[in-house]
Amino acid sequence: MSEPTPYEKLGVNDEASFEEVRDARDRLLREYEGDESQQEAIEVAYDAILMDRLRARKEGKIAVPDRIRYPERLSTAIPAALQNNAQRRTPSWLSRLLDNPSPKDIYISLGIFSGLGVISFFVPAATTTWLSFGLIVSVYLLTRKENRFGRALLISLSGITVGVGLAALTNQVLVLSRLVSDSFFPSPIQMAIILLVMWLHACFLR
Repeated sequence: MSEPTPYEKLGVNDEASFEEVRDARDRLLREYEGDESQQEAIEVAYDAILMDRLRARKEGKIAVPDRIRYPERLSTAIPAALQNNAQRRTPSWLSRLLDNPSPKDIYISLGIFSGLGVISFFVPAATTTWLSFGLIVSVYLLTRKENRFGRALLISLSGITVGVGLAALTNQVLVLSRLVSDSFFPSPIQMAIILLVMWLHACFLR
């Protein structure tokens, strides 16, 4: 039997739109999560299709019908996808953990956590309440990315844990450096550190 074409490997036909090819690639990557050899084969097939269509586009020999002609942004999307090859050389577990949020998502999540930080500064006695709100926001933002509540909750709890640990470590450094006189620096500063770490987890992990 002849070796399957890149289109057959992704389960699409040669008239599929760019979005259909990309969605097929993403679906197969999720299906073979943890199988690095299969994921690499999927990425190779995806890159082959992109290169083939870029070449056909430049030569004016695009075979797909006009009704499914690629979006104009394809010319920029293909080079961007090829530039991601370097990122794919990173460990698969790391690439699956990191996210590349849009500027809009970054600003929205940063605004929410910044708001919690400002409120906690003026109402420091309700620290537990603001942390609870932060946890809820973090779980929501992470669940919205891949609809996996358990994973979102685990990452959010790790964000709080890392944040608390970092705040305690910062406090110890300040005490040892004699920059503060007592054993704890103001709680709003600790809260700011914790919320910052929680925001980083919620925004750049998935």
